[in-house]
Amino acid sequence: MIGFDDISAELERCFAAQVQATADWHVIEQEDATDVAEGPELGNLAGLVLAQHLMNFKLWHVEDIARRKDVGPEVIADCKYRIDRLNQRRNDFMEKVDACIVGLVTPMLPPLPADGSGVRHNTESLGMSVDRLSILSLKIFHMHEQTERTDADEAHRESCRAKLAVLHEQRADLARAVLELLDDYRSGSKRPKVYFQFKMYNDPALNPQLYKGGQVS
Repeated sequence: MIGFDDISAELERCFAAQVQATADWHVIEQEDATDVAEGPELGNLAGLVLAQHLMNFKLWHVEDIARRKDVGPEVIADCKYRIDRLNQRRNDFMEKVDACIVGLVTPMLPPLPADGSGVRHNTESLGMSVDRLSILSLKIFHMHEQTERTDADEAHRESCRAKLAVLHEQRADLARAVLELLDDYRSGSKRPKVYFQFKMYNDPALNPQLYKGGQVS
């Protein structure tokens, strides 16, 4: 039987895995997130977190290409389509991370008051926070690259070193806040929930530019 301490320890391993994967994928990029196990099993959590992180990794680099000024409109259009698909999958995996954590935590929650009063929820789910940690891992990696550029002056490198220190601090703060939220669930002061994004722009039944254009499939 797993407990809150097991989930907390696994989340900390997931945070470290985001950092390591960021470095590894810059050497050999992972092609895609395949065969990712879902459901409320502790052993599924790391796979879901890394699948979601991979979507952010790919988004980061496609968005870099999309900001180029020396390529044709067909390249930018292709980037836009790729960004939409990746962002959809990023949000799908974020919800799956949440569903896994909520499923793990729910059986251990203290009972609610009979009248249901006093139930409090956080402004951000754990899956959303894990997504922010993923993005901070990418920012830290790329900001560190800037501190080592030999084609930039020392003022640039020093500015980036200062920003890098802030990013490290922010990531440490957020990681601690995630674990503290888990403690809030343990004590019963807050309750977890999966918050669904319901992205509309990719859905041909919900985006009027698609369904009015006869693109409903």
